[in-house]
Amino acid sequence: MGEDEEEDYMSDAFIQQDVRPGLPMVRRVREAIQKEEKQKEANEKNKQKSVKEEEHERREAVLRSALGNENRGFALLQKMGYKSGQALGKSGEGIVEPIPLNIKTGRSGLGHDEFKKRKAEEKLESYRQKLHMKKKANEQAADQFRTRFKTKQEERKMEGDLRRSQRACQQLDMQKDIDVPKEIWYWTQPEEEEQKEEEEKEDECTSSDLSVSEKLQLLTAYLRKEHFYCIWCGITYEDAEDLSSNCPGDSAADHD
Repeated sequence: MGEDEEEDYMSDAFIQQDVRPGLPMVRRVREAIQKEEKQKEANEKNKQKSVKEEEHERREAVLRSALGNENRGFALLQKMGYKSGQALGKSGEGIVEPIPLNIKTGRSGLGHDEFKKRKAEEKLESYRQKLHMKKKANEQAADQFRTRFKTKQEERKMEGDLRRSQRACQQLDMQKDIDVPKEIWYWTQPEEEEQKEEEEKEDECTSSDLSVSEKLQLLTAYLRKEHFYCIWCGITYEDAEDLSSNCPGDSAADHD
């Protein structure tokens, strides 16, 4: 059969060929992968190392190898009686291994590591100071809150004492047929008038207005002098002598 003659499709050679679907594609893919791997291996073999890599390899090889007689320093040591593996020094108290070689590979200048260390310490110290200042500020805020709360409680207590003093003053004045209080605020006022006065005070607040504490002191002195009465004792004494000898004092603190 000639080369240019077509193969008989009914022959055994033609029938025995593997004609499974997709098989030629799988074969081509496998061949392409193998070719790519071979190309990578060839590239790795032909790849030239950089100058830095060659220097590093040569340096490591030299550092791993022991000094020989060709080294002048080592030859001088041997002449003075030194043997490999011995410790240095007359009595052998020195080092055995040579001082390690620390090679600077970075591009930073001398002292850069110390500078970084100092900066890190400064940053840590600054962070600690911020924490301390924050803690101090929180403590001050807590103290201020406690002070305001205590002051508020004392103000409320004085307001209550003032209202009791006003009621007592009004009652005692009326018993003595006093129709008009010495000061308008010596007596209690109706709620509507009280509310109106408070609104007026909020609108126009002057420095001449008396505080609750000042009003309480003045009214207490008036009750003691005019009626011999103490709101904290709740007693009307017979006279000034009886008041001074039996009443602890003219303030709430004296009666505590």
